[in-house]
Amino acid sequence: MRVSNVHLQQLAIFTTALTGAGVGIMYHLQQKTFCQSDYHKLALQKLESCPVAMETLGSPPLKVHNIHLTDRANRVDQHTAQIKIPLTGSRTGGYLYTSSVRDPDCNRWTLKVAVLSIRTGETIDLLNFPPSAKQ
Repeated sequence: MRVSNVHLQQLAIFTTALTGAGVGIMYHLQQKTFCQSDYHKLALQKLESCPVAMETLGSPPLKVHNIHLTDRANRVDQHTAQIKIPLTGSRTGGYLYTSSVRDPDCNRWTLKVAVLSIRTGETIDLLNFPPSAKQ
């Protein structure tokens, strides 16, 4: 049985389009899963509670970008999560490096490291940042 080149071309185009759509959907679902995770939310809450870090970025507004899925700094398993979150504010941008550990007894994530690395080279440790003095 012979198949014409036209039919083979149509099959190749259809398969390519279907594969591309599937990859796009999977990418979107993985990004959505990251953003809804407790370890991601804890890190952003810690950033938003540090006025110096927010002021340095020029926030609000704070724009949280998609995580680079191929970056080796992003590793998540059942017990640990280490992610690098790209951020920008109105002044500058940077990365929020975080590391979290899940407590198996109560099934909750605990933030162990949260460091904001700004494009200018400045770093702010969000977990050991001194509270602002009230005047």
